[in-house]
Amino acid sequence: MAGRPWSTKEREEPAGETGTETAAADSFAQDQAGSPLEAALLERDEQIAAHQRTAADFANFRRRTAEEREREAGLASEALLLKTLAVVDDLDRALASLPEGLKSEPWVEGIAAIHRKLLAVMESEAARPYESVGQPFDPREHEAVAQVPGSGKTSGEVLQEHRKGWKIRDRILRPAVVSVATD
Repeated sequence: MAGRPWSTKEREEPAGETGTETAAADSFAQDQAGSPLEAALLERDEQIAAHQRTAADFANFRRRTAEEREREAGLASEALLLKTLAVVDDLDRALASLPEGLKSEPWVEGIAAIHRKLLAVMESEAARPYESVGQPFDPREHEAVAQVPGSGKTSGEVLQEHRKGWKIRDRILRPAVVSVATD
């Protein structure tokens, strides 16, 4: 025992296998393969296949985590964009209600420039407003706050937009608030 790092008594058997079970499995593999060389080649092929499965599993794991990270980052940016939309809406209303005499004032032009910059930021994040007036009502894209009877338009057509709807890529960031025609 002193010359050897371990003895056969000290060596642990794999869980659930005894020495006789291991020997039986080895002899079965040798019987199946025909020779020790063929058994070793068979074992090598099994090890390679196991390695390839592990590598594929790891690649799939990395892809899924990267997609999750991207999706979570997108959700965080969507929350920020929604907050920014409130400022864009306020500037839209302020610029739309300006008296004609003030439109040429330098401070108004500065506010309009800020509004354009905010819109550019929204566009750089793939967010854009979409047109609702004249379109058929779609509950995924519109939030109806009023139904207008006898308007002369087709029932279900959007008549007026009270708040712009916004899309980010192909999804709805914020639905448009609209009035809809009814019979």
